[in-house]
Amino acid sequence: MNFKTLTFTALLALTTTQVQADSIDGQWSIVGFKGEAWFVDPQEFIGSTQEFQGGFAAGPLYSCDFAGQSMTYTTYANEEFFNNPEFAQFLAVEEELTSSSSLVFVHRITCDGQGDASSRRVLYPIVTNEARVSAWYLYEGGIVELFRP
Repeated sequence: MNFKTLTFTALLALTTTQVQADSIDGQWSIVGFKGEAWFVDPQEFIGSTQEFQGGFAAGPLYSCDFAGQSMTYTTYANEEFFNNPEFAQFLAVEEELTSSSSLVFVHRITCDGQGDASSRRVLYPIVTNEARVSAWYLYEGGIVELFRP
């Protein structure tokens, strides 16, 4: 095999390998709330939508209008996630989170507010799994349930 053939084969292998990072982008329907609501009435946002698209986000949970939004996530194996005391409240949705996935993605979405301290926002933790159609957000004393068809 000559160098050109080897290079072509390697390039082809790299371009056909699917690598899928987890993404929260898209429009999500807020479908439920499990747990204790402290100040908010969950019925006020159930049935509404939460959208994330690159630098834009809009909805009742979080908004950022191209004002310095960034997104990152950390991947956990299911057992590692549920053994972490920070995520203890997610035990209320353990069956839903683990039924179609062996991995959990914990997202942190921030909005700088274009340098305006009063416009800065953080959405954390918002959790998805490998199925990528459901998300769960820790809010007050409960979990907001979201669905993306």
